[in-house]
Amino acid sequence: MSALTALMLNCTLKPSPEPSSTEVLGQQVMEALGEQGVSGDALRVVDHRVLPGVLTDMGDDDEWPTIRAAVLAADILVLATPTWLGQHSSVAQRVLERLDAELSETDDAGRPTLFGTVAIPVVVGNEDGAHHISAILGQALGDVGCTLAAQPAVYWNGEAMSGVDYKDLTEVPEAVAAATRTAAANAVHLAGLLAASPYPSP
Repeated sequence: MSALTALMLNCTLKPSPEPSSTEVLGQQVMEALGEQGVSGDALRVVDHRVLPGVLTDMGDDDEWPTIRAAVLAADILVLATPTWLGQHSSVAQRVLERLDAELSETDDAGRPTLFGTVAIPVVVGNEDGAHHISAILGQALGDVGCTLAAQPAVYWNGEAMSGVDYKDLTEVPEAVAAATRTAAANAVHLAGLLAASPYPSP
């Protein structure tokens, strides 16, 4: 079996090189995947021209086709979002809307293109809402064809009404570290199974 690969889509609202808590937690998940032998790349979506729509290519210098190619090439998709007003970011919503096009795209065996992809939702913020956002991301990613392993989500919420961001923490909370290790190990296990034995053709 060939080595597994991962792609982290950072859906922060902050363009590079502005520091991002979403980047920090997402990279920790990527590092945990790396410890499982998975190689990967990260992409900050807001740095690219991703047009609204539900097609694989919206034209007019749309950069989603390039991002889409990276998504389809990865065995594991890490979708990381901050929390704003108790919701996932508008950038994350744009990614989900563009992934909707995969519902009508199939591989050579007639399977939806994302059937072999394992997803890890990552949520960060300083207010409550992580379970709500994880549920939305999980349902949407499952709908477009991704598979989620057991205990797939990694999240951190700081104290309500606090000004402390995840990137400002001096150490990783053990609960977050444990969730990261579990999500990474289970995603790698499941991705390996799917690579060796894909879902059946319809």
